Amino acid sequence: MSALLRIRWAIAPKTAPRPLINCNRCGTVKAYRCSEKFRVNANGKRIDVWLIYRCIDCDNSWNFGILERCNRRDIEPARLAALESNDPSLARRHAFDVIALRSRLGRVEEFPDVVVRKQMLGSPQEAATMLELLLGLEMPTSLRLDRLLANELGLSRSRLQTLEERRLLVVDPDGAKALRRPARAGTTIRIDLAGEADRENIISAAGG
Repeated sequence: MSALLRIRWAIAPKTAPRPLINCNRCGTVKAYRCSEKFRVNANGKRIDVWLIYRCIDCDNSWNFGILERCNRRDIEPARLAALESNDPSLARRHAFDVIALRSRLGRVEEFPDVVVRKQMLGSPQEAATMLELLLGLEMPTSLRLDRLLANELGLSRSRLQTLEERRLLVVDPDGAKALRRPARAGTTIRIDLAGEADRENIISAAGG
């Protein structure tokens, strides 16, 4: 029976998506970066909240609507305090909501750069021949699964494809061209390394 080594990868994207907006100062379409600042306007009991974006060239501002004419009583006090204090984690959560950005604008620039934190599950297995990677994502990423594995394991994408064709690399849940699709939370990758000469190097890279 193959010795199994299980490792959890916690993946966090580095750069927030940038909406592409027709900048009235630059006179052309420009990428706007998140300022990580909220604008909160109160009119009586009604509150409007925007996340402020700025043109990467001229610093012109654009407001991304978060709440519109919302009754103060309907907002959790902790959330309202976070909005009013420009809580970084809350700003990051909204900045990485690419679906909301696309629904508002349509055109959004995404970035594949990520940070991967690796945690061994169970005792280290020096003689392990089967590697199991469990993916967790802090936020959605556009990084393809094959690029993620190639970067973190030190393998070429062609070799990963060969391993998949030989059924030595299995992605669960499986799907057509799973390696070519963006990495997703809850994905499990199993790699049979029993016949691989560089097994120890791959295992070392997988555990960070």
